[in-house]
Amino acid sequence: MTPAASESVTGILPPESIGATLTRDGGRVAAAIGVRFDAGYREAQGLLAHVMGVSRVQLTANHRGPVPADARCAYDTLIERRIRGEPYAYLVGSREFYGLDFLLTPSVLIPRPETELLVGAALERLPATAPSTVLDLGTGSGVLAVTLARSRPQAQVTAADVSPDALTVARENAVRLGAGNVRFVESSWFDAITGERFDVIVANPPYVAAGDRHLDEADLRFEPHGALVGGKDGLDALRIVVRKAPAHLNVDGWLLLEHGYDQAARCRALLVAAGFARIFCLCDLAGIERVSGGQKGSR
Repeated sequence: MTPAASESVTGILPPESIGATLTRDGGRVAAAIGVRFDAGYREAQGLLAHVMGVSRVQLTANHRGPVPADARCAYDTLIERRIRGEPYAYLVGSREFYGLDFLLTPSVLIPRPETELLVGAALERLPATAPSTVLDLGTGSGVLAVTLARSRPQAQVTAADVSPDALTVARENAVRLGAGNVRFVESSWFDAITGERFDVIVANPPYVAAGDRHLDEADLRFEPHGALVGGKDGLDALRIVVRKAPAHLNVDGWLLLEHGYDQAARCRALLVAAGFARIFCLCDLAGIERVSGGQKGSR
C-alpha cells in the first residue's frame, strides 16, 4: 500500500485530497476490472497525473493536497470510463513499447509485451551497421516499424496498413520518435507492394478466431475488430502473408510472424508448405509459442 493509501485508510487525509481520492478510486477500479488494489491504485494515479499534466512522483509528494478543481471533472470522467472497461491505454492515449512511448487511438491495437519478441527476432536478422530493407505488414500504430527503424538507422523500413486512420497514428509516432527512415503505404497486405523485395518481413496480423469468447472480454471489446479477427480459425491473414511473402523477399530473407497461443504448429506447417527453411518458434515469458518464422528457401 502506498503512503497516500495508508494515511487515507487511517483517516488522516481530507476526503477530497489527492491521496484519499486515489485510494477510493483505486479500489473502485480494482473491483471493476478484477485486479489487485495496487494495480487499481496505479491506474487511478496515472489517470490523475494525465489530466493534471504532472508525474506520479509529483502526485505522491503532494498527496495531502486537494485535487485541483479544473482537473476534477476530467479525472472523474476518465475513472468512470475505466470502471466501465475502456482500456487505460486509450484513456491516456499512449502505451510504452520497447522503451518508447507510442501514441494510441481506438483505431489501432494496444501493443502487447509478446510483440517485443517479434522486434528481437527481427533485430537478430538485421545488420547493425549496414543497409537493409524491412516491411512491416499491418503496421497499426507503427510500433514494429518505428522501433526497428530507430534500432537500425541504416535500414529502410516500409510500413503498410489497409486503414488510413491507423497510418495517421503510425506517421505521427514516427515523427514524434524521430524515425525518419520509415515510409508508409496504404495497402491490404502485399496489394500495393509491387515489384519490391525485402530482407525481413514482419507481421502481427489479425489472428483471433471469429467467435472466440475473449473478444467479449476486457480490452478486446474496445479494440478494432478488423485488426483482431482472422476469420473462422484465425488464420486467414496468416495464410495470405505466408503464401505471398516469398515473392517479396530477397535471397535468404526472413519472414517473422506473431500468432495466437495455439497456432504455432499450424504456422510452421504453412511456412513449410510455402518453401521456407530454418523454421523456428519463440516463446513468451509464460512459455507459450508466440512468434514463428522462416528463411526464404531455394525453391
